[in-house]
Amino acid sequence: MARSGRVSFDEERCKGCELCMGACPQKIIGLSEHLNSLGYHPAGVAEMEKCTGCAMCAWMCPDVVISVEREVTA
Repeated sequence: MARSGRVSFDEERCKGCELCMGACPQKIIGLSEHLNSLGYHPAGVAEMEKCTGCAMCAWMCPDVVISVEREVTA
């Protein structure tokens, strides 16, 4: 079975702490070039097709700004 995932970030609440980046086993999370309304570079995923939906990023986020959707295919 293959797993795939989709991660979304509430960019307006993200403080760019980078904890999710360190937690991601696929190393696909990075900080955006733009600033949010709080003045931080929010995190995001550049290569969503590599996401496995493990949710390690969401578990590490102290501000609960990450949502993960998983899909399992046969």
